[in-house]
Amino acid sequence: MKGIIFDMDGTMVDNMMTHHRAWQRKLAALGLEMPLEEIKEKVHGVNVEILERLFGNRFTPAERKHISQEKEAEYRKIFRSELRLLNGLPEFLEELAEARIPLAVGSAAPPENVDFVLDELGIRHYFKAVLHAESVTKGKPDPEIFEKAAAGIGVPVQDCLIFEDSPTGAEAARRAGSSTIILTTTHEKSEFGGLPNVKRFIADFSGVTIDGMREL
Repeated sequence: MKGIIFDMDGTMVDNMMTHHRAWQRKLAALGLEMPLEEIKEKVHGVNVEILERLFGNRFTPAERKHISQEKEAEYRKIFRSELRLLNGLPEFLEELAEARIPLAVGSAAPPENVDFVLDELGIRHYFKAVLHAESVTKGKPDPEIFEKAAAGIGVPVQDCLIFEDSPTGAEAARRAGSSTIILTTTHEKSEFGGLPNVKRFIADFSGVTIDGMREL
């Protein structure tokens, strides 16, 4: 464990249900009614890719980008009053900083949302590299986001431990050759299909320490 990469949504902050509800409202406005369970299953990754998967060529690239921006603005409006790090994460970040372990964020979220979390919570200084949806050409489960994040902190991606919350993110970590710890904020353990790189499931960061990570 020479470096650590954090996904953001559902991993650093418990915001995925807020995202799901914002998507449900936006998709309904576009004429696509979906229950929350189906949203959880199908709506993940980079926004413009989501819209292309769901609607094909109905929208131009510019329209997909505009729809994405509207949805994310709604999400930030809803979530601002609830914004906080998962339990134990402030203490863990401070421990990692004192140990001088390089940290990165590798998120599928758009840059405005990443900035929203890092700056509103005042934690940007912990991270040597910050990657978001516009940092890559391929979304998860492609490993590009984690490979670039690792390069940004100067550590081989195979030597990075990745914190994730989704099967898609865990698969991206597997393809990168990285071990991962899963936050169970969004998905059940059974949804990860025995991915061999998943080393542990945790509800939050309470009691998570550097020594505990090195024992994996």
